[in-house]
Amino acid sequence: MTDDDRILIRRAGPLRGEVTIPGAKNSVLKLMAATLLADGEFTLTNVPDIADVGIMAELLAAIGVESRFEGHGRLTMVNRGGIRPVAPYELVERIRASINVLGPLLGRFGKVSLSLPGGDDFGSRPIDMHLKGLEAMGATFELRHGVVEATADRLHGADITLEFPSVGATENILTAAVHAKGATVIDNAAREPEISDLCHFLVAMGAHIEGIGTSTLRIEGVEPGELHATQHAVVPDRIQAATYLAAVAVSGGEVVLRGARGDHMDMLLRRFHDMGLTVTAMGAGADASLAVWAQGRLRSIDVATLPYPGIATDYKPLIVTMLSVADGVGIVTENLYPGRFRYVEELQRLGADIRADGHHAVVRGVPQLSGAPVKAPDIRAGAALVVAGLAAEGETSVAGVHHIDRGYDDLVGRLAALGADIERVTPGRASA
Repeated sequence: MTDDDRILIRRAGPLRGEVTIPGAKNSVLKLMAATLLADGEFTLTNVPDIADVGIMAELLAAIGVESRFEGHGRLTMVNRGGIRPVAPYELVERIRASINVLGPLLGRFGKVSLSLPGGDDFGSRPIDMHLKGLEAMGATFELRHGVVEATADRLHGADITLEFPSVGATENILTAAVHAKGATVIDNAAREPEISDLCHFLVAMGAHIEGIGTSTLRIEGVEPGELHATQHAVVPDRIQAATYLAAVAVSGGEVVLRGARGDHMDMLLRRFHDMGLTVTAMGAGADASLAVWAQGRLRSIDVATLPYPGIATDYKPLIVTMLSVADGVGIVTENLYPGRFRYVEELQRLGADIRADGHHAVVRGVPQLSGAPVKAPDIRAGAALVVAGLAAEGETSVAGVHHIDRGYDDLVGRLAALGADIERVTPGRASA
């Protein structure tokens, strides 16, 4: 694998077969950070084989937690207690989820030095809500030269109302509160399935949390040393699941998504139904699956992103891609983050008729796209460009594959197994 790798896609007709959905990127990285809260050996299963897991493992190793990949989605993490609450810039700047070490380190050790995190560059994600919530619990912060210095003798419980249901702020306040003295209540908390997954992980460690899955979380702090290591299966990745749904939507066919949780994607599945996609949920929990069937051209709809249980902003590039070949005109509104329409120019290179203006994009569907060289600007947009290639005549070459590697577990192999004409190539080497 190199940064020069390309994904080549040629239209190949309907997709058929089964695909297993790996664990969620947006959960596993936070679970890994939470291992800072207790000594011992943790085991995570259903861990996706993605680059960001490796980067987070490097960051935690620098702080003092060892990681061992054992294959088949199994990751063992060992916290021997020799924690150094300093997150080095050269690792932090590679991944936004590094901010998630703030809550556990501050809650357990009362101090942390953390460079401001990097990762995808699609607009600012201020951490003001993280800091305000932790300040209400007794923390003090100094920001010097891009480094946050945090201290607290011992955090105490507080009633915290978030201005916006921020996932990151909810996670950091939650992981800090499990060791705080007294009760902490988080109102307007984020409700994403990944938040619930983190809550269940913390409860398995011995934390006391009420209101899991709701917008009000109540955490009764336990004494330092009372939490313990545990085992946990990472919740399936709903964004990866949506990617395969979108692939079938633009290609046609019939595919079963093993492990996909329809109850985590309810609003999205309703809107996909409105576009003409037939999705049937089967089983529940660890035995859940989705069966998707698509025939004929999609119908255009209007979509707006909203906090969970609304349409996630991570779904939007996939929806825009689907609308680009749908019948009619659809308007997509981004309510959460600025700067997330940058991939529109790449879709236009494939022949999509899209006009983006501020928080809105007007998508006029065309019968088919045309293959061309494009470049992924971030994880989800990169996957959407691959999906677009499935609907394009001729060959589509997607560069910037390292972005896709950060969030997708063998996207090329899984699509190829469904019948897609797709391969990954390294310039100067024979394709495989």
